[in-house]
Amino acid sequence: MKGVFRGRGLVDGLGSGKALISKSPISFLEGVNPEQGKIIDRHHELFGSSIDKKVLIFPYSIGSSVGAYVLYRLKKNDKAPSAIINLRSDSITVSGCAIAKIPLVDMVEGLSLIRKGDFLMVNGSNGSVIIY
Repeated sequence: MKGVFRGRGLVDGLGSGKALISKSPISFLEGVNPEQGKIIDRHHELFGSSIDKKVLIFPYSIGSSVGAYVLYRLKKNDKAPSAIINLRSDSITVSGCAIAKIPLVDMVEGLSLIRKGDFLMVNGSNGSVIIY
């Protein structure tokens, strides 16, 4: 184990997987394919990346509130992230994670120490993030 960090737990549950990190916000409605679990926004830094079973780290979401339903569809299609970490969560991400039961944490101390591909365990119940 490399470290344990604390944040604000927003949606209960445990999720683990490799970190996929974006410095840019994500629009779930226009930027993510819910059948494939991939970023389809050609202008996004993660274009073409799969978010399936990853711990998706991004600042916040943008766009329509229908983006919450895209998170739900990702889960129903078994293509959802295993957990999400935000710099500061917004209503789209929180509501989407709540209906899809995707663990969500934000405001994590030491977030900048996490690197793409690090294996993480996210606990949305207590806000902890463990780097292995």
